[in-house]
Amino acid sequence: MNIQDFIRDNIKALKPYSSARDEYKDASTNMVFLDANENPYNNGVNRYPDPQQTTVKAVLAQQKGISKDNILLGNGSDEVLDLIFRVFCEPNRDRIITLPPTYGMYEVLANVNAVEVIKINLTDSFQPKVDGILNSSNQFTKILFLCSPNNPSGNSFNNKDVERLLTNFNGIVVIDEAYIDFSDQKSWLNRLEEFPNLIITQTLSKAYGMAGIRLGICYASKEIISVLNKIKPPYNINELTQQKALERLSKPEDVKNEIQNILQQRNWLVEKLKNIAFVEIIYPSDANFVLVKVDNAIKRYDQLIQKGIVVRNRNNQPGCENCLRFTIGTKTENEKLITTLKTLS
Repeated sequence: MNIQDFIRDNIKALKPYSSARDEYKDASTNMVFLDANENPYNNGVNRYPDPQQTTVKAVLAQQKGISKDNILLGNGSDEVLDLIFRVFCEPNRDRIITLPPTYGMYEVLANVNAVEVIKINLTDSFQPKVDGILNSSNQFTKILFLCSPNNPSGNSFNNKDVERLLTNFNGIVVIDEAYIDFSDQKSWLNRLEEFPNLIITQTLSKAYGMAGIRLGICYASKEIISVLNKIKPPYNINELTQQKALERLSKPEDVKNEIQNILQQRNWLVEKLKNIAFVEIIYPSDANFVLVKVDNAIKRYDQLIQKGIVVRNRNNQPGCENCLRFTIGTKTENEKLITTLKTLS
C-alpha cells in the first residue's frame, strides 16, 4: 500500500509554515531571543511553546516503546481527527465509513470538511459487519473509523475482525483508543509497524484524568506523521498543557492506581445495577462507563436530573434504544447513583 496515493494533491504540494521556533529550535540555551515578536518580560508563558512538544513526545515514546517520530499531539483528539480528514479527504468528493453507535465527532468533522458519511451499523452485539464495510468501499472511501473500546457501547471489537479490516480496507483505518487503558485488550500500538494504513488515537482525557488540558495523541507511521505535521497549527499545544502533561506522565503509578479503582468501582456498579427492577440489560464494558438498557430512558434520565445526577441518554443512537450511559464516578458518587435508582418508580 502506497500512502501517498491517499493524500490530497494540494497537501502534497503544500509548503508548511515555518515558525520562529521551527527555525531556531534550541530554546533551552542562554540566548537573547529577538526573533518571534514576543513580550520580553518573563512570566513563565511569555515565550511561544515548543511547536513539536519534544519533551512530552520523548516521555510518551519511552513509555510506549516507540519513536517520537511516530507521534503527533493535538489540541484534544478532535484536532487530530480533523487533521486526518484534511490530509486524506477531498471535500465534496471523498467518503468515510463510521459504525454507529459510535463517537459523534466523526460525522461532525466529516460535515465540516464536506465529506460524505457512509454508516454501517454495528451488530446487535456491537461488533463490526466486516463484509458490509468492505463491500461498501470504493475508490472514494478514504477513512474507516473504528472506536474500540467503543463509545457508547463500551465493548472492544474482535481482534480478528479488526485485523481483517486493516488488511483488506483500501484506505486509512483510524482506531480510536480513548478508553484503551480500561481494557484487558492490548493496544494496536503494539502492531503499528505491520499496517502502513493504521492510525491510532489516544488521549489524556480519560484514564489520565486530564480532560481540562485538551491533549490528544496520534500514533502512526513516520510518513503519515510527517504529513500531519505539515498542516497542524504551529503552536497547537500551549505551554501550560505541555507542563501539566509532563507532570502527570511523570507519575504513572498514580494513574495506574486510579485506573484500578475505577475498574473496581465499575465491577461494583454492575453488580448493584442487576438489582434495579427497571434495568433490563447491562452491556459488557471495557471502558470507564457502563451502557444500560432500562424500561424508559427518557423518564429515568429526567428523574435522575431531578435528583441531582447527570447521566447520558443514548436513546437516539442505533442499537441503544432506551439506553443510559453511566460514567464510573467515585465510590461516594456511585453509591448515590444506586441509592437514587432504588427510589425511582
